[in-house]
Amino acid sequence: MFYDKGVFQSKSYNFPIIAIGNISVGGTGKTPMTAYVIKQFIKERTVGVLSRGYKRQSEGFVLADEHTTAAIIGDEPFQLYSDFPEATVAVDANRQNGIATLEKLGVLPEVLLLDDAFQHRKVKAGFYMLLTTYNQLYVDDFMLPTGNLRDTKNQVKRADCIVVTKCPDDFSEEKKQQVLKKLATVKPVYFSKIGYSNTVYKVKEQLELEDLKERSFTLVTGIAKPAYLVAYLKNAGLHFEHLSYSDHHNFTDQEVQTLRSKELIITTQKDYVRLQDKLDNIFYLPIETLFIDGEQAFVFQLHDFVSKWDN
Repeated sequence: MFYDKGVFQSKSYNFPIIAIGNISVGGTGKTPMTAYVIKQFIKERTVGVLSRGYKRQSEGFVLADEHTTAAIIGDEPFQLYSDFPEATVAVDANRQNGIATLEKLGVLPEVLLLDDAFQHRKVKAGFYMLLTTYNQLYVDDFMLPTGNLRDTKNQVKRADCIVVTKCPDDFSEEKKQQVLKKLATVKPVYFSKIGYSNTVYKVKEQLELEDLKERSFTLVTGIAKPAYLVAYLKNAGLHFEHLSYSDHHNFTDQEVQTLRSKELIITTQKDYVRLQDKLDNIFYLPIETLFIDGEQAFVFQLHDFVSKWDN
C-alpha cells in the first residue's frame, strides 16, 4: 500500500530488468520459467539472475562461482547456475543492493532476471511476468491463512503478462476460454505446462524411465506441489514409495542416513542439488516449461521489451 501510494519509493534502472513471480505461496513453476527466459537471450546477450536465495545458509550478497554450493546461495539459484554456468547468478535479499554490487564488480549483465520478485518493490522492473497455476488460479484463491495468496489480487495490475502454468495434457480451446473468462483481464495471457524428461540423471550416469518399470524406487520431494510429478510417474507405469518433505527442506543427518538405506532414489533437480554430495544412490528428473498456447507472442513480447534498450 505504501509503495502504491508513493510513501515508499521504488528505484528504476536504465537497462532491461524482467521480474518473474506470483502472488501465491510457491509451486507456480518460477524456476523452470526463469530457465526458459534465460534460454531466450543467453546466446545473444549476457544474462543474469538475481534471487533472494530462499533458505540459504548465508547473508547479504553472494555471487555464484565454481566454489558455490546450494547451501550458500539456495537450491533454486544453484540449480540455475549449474544449468547455465555462463550466466551471472547472484543472491541478495535487497535487490537494490544486489544490482549495485553487480555493477560495482563489473558483472552487471545486459538482461537481468529477478527471480520471485513480483512483491519486491524496492526495485521497479521494466517487465513483470505473473505466474498462476491452472488448478489454482489466483482469482479462485484467498489471502493467507484462508488460502495461498500472499498479496492482494489487485496487484495483478502491475503485470505485463500472465502465464497460466501447469496446464493439463488434455488442455483444449474450451478450457482456455474458461480460464480467460475467469481471469477477465486485458493483460496478455499465455498457457504452459511442465515437460518431464524420459531420463533421470546423476553425474556421469543416467537411467531411462522405461527401464525402471521392473524395479521399485523411492521418490523424494522437497517441493511445494509434488502431485504433478507423482501423477506423471504413476501414469508412466512406475512403482515407488513417496517421501514428501516441505518446500526447500534442509535434510537432517538422520534423514540422510535413512535415505542412504534406500536402493534407488529419484528426486527433483531442486532437491538433487542439496543431496548430491550426501547420497550416491540418487538421480534427478529434469523438467522444463513447455508452452501450449501463445509461445510465439510471449517470446515476441519479451524480445520487444529488451530491444527497446538497444538504442
